[in-house]
Amino acid sequence: MDSEFHAGLPGSDAAIHAQTLVLDSHIDIPWPPRNGGEFAADTRRCVDLPKLRRGGVVAACMAAFIPQGPRDAVGHAASVARAREMLAHIAAMGGSGTRRADTAAAIEAAWRDGVPAVVACVENGAAIGDDVGNVAALRALGAIYLTLTHNGHNALADSAIPRADLGDGATLHGGLGAFGREAIAEMNRVGMMIDVAHVSRDAMMQAAALSRTPVVSTHSCMRALCDHPRNLDDGQLDVLREVGGVVQVTAVAGFLRQGGKPEVVTLADVVDHIEYAVRRIGIDHVGIGSDFDGGGGVVGWRSAADCPALTAALLARGFSAQAVGQLWGGNFLRVMRAVEAAAA
Repeated sequence: MDSEFHAGLPGSDAAIHAQTLVLDSHIDIPWPPRNGGEFAADTRRCVDLPKLRRGGVVAACMAAFIPQGPRDAVGHAASVARAREMLAHIAAMGGSGTRRADTAAAIEAAWRDGVPAVVACVENGAAIGDDVGNVAALRALGAIYLTLTHNGHNALADSAIPRADLGDGATLHGGLGAFGREAIAEMNRVGMMIDVAHVSRDAMMQAAALSRTPVVSTHSCMRALCDHPRNLDDGQLDVLREVGGVVQVTAVAGFLRQGGKPEVVTLADVVDHIEYAVRRIGIDHVGIGSDFDGGGGVVGWRSAADCPALTAALLARGFSAQAVGQLWGGNFLRVMRAVEAAAA
């Protein structure tokens, strides 16, 4: 690790973790919810309130995941309705013992007050159907970012993973569609972060060039280390650096190692991908997004309660306390503030 990344600050791993604003940029929520108290209880899921507290997680970005359905009026209406219902459920999570937060300042205030923040986001631009007015509606419901696609092309953009069952070819739009370009302009206007995880390479490059604000990939890994279509290659990483964006390294085993399985891939693999990205584009452009309860979880980092182990692994690789703070939340919050400022 280059010397600029480690200042050798004193203190135990646990103390450094306790002093860090730990933000996980991508966690899936259970759907449909089983009962009203499942988030507050200690469950078998990767993330719940007791695990957030044990893991010292300050801000949990809870994703309303919208599976890609038919690109028609019925499919669009179903996606829009599901997104709004899920965001209402996420808002209810920000109740007793937690705090809802939809700005960088609110997240930082929750950290100072020692209260875990629940942060809403939406995974898949299908959530706006074919009406750009739905972007502002999602932002008003608290969503801080919108992932442009999931698996399968949608009305906005091409996906990195086409869906043959939906009739997808390799491309539908050649990257971004006209509606996707309109949606990005509206996201810039209302202060919603643009998430390029899941999109095709062309769509990612076009979105980064078009947006007036930095873009973020909230849960991805490095294609140089694992050749998976969901991962970012060196050219994509370079563009993220050029626009001031961030790649949030995830814990999905198949993105970390070729053909990797959760019982084999380890926390060391996660740190390998973080270290590669930092060497390629710099400490200012890398973060952490587990994808817990959406496929994320490896040996040593199975749940939110294990987050101190990732801090310890980073420190053992030579990252400083300051660098760990940037990775865990500082860089993501920088992009949030830039997006908010552009909208203001």
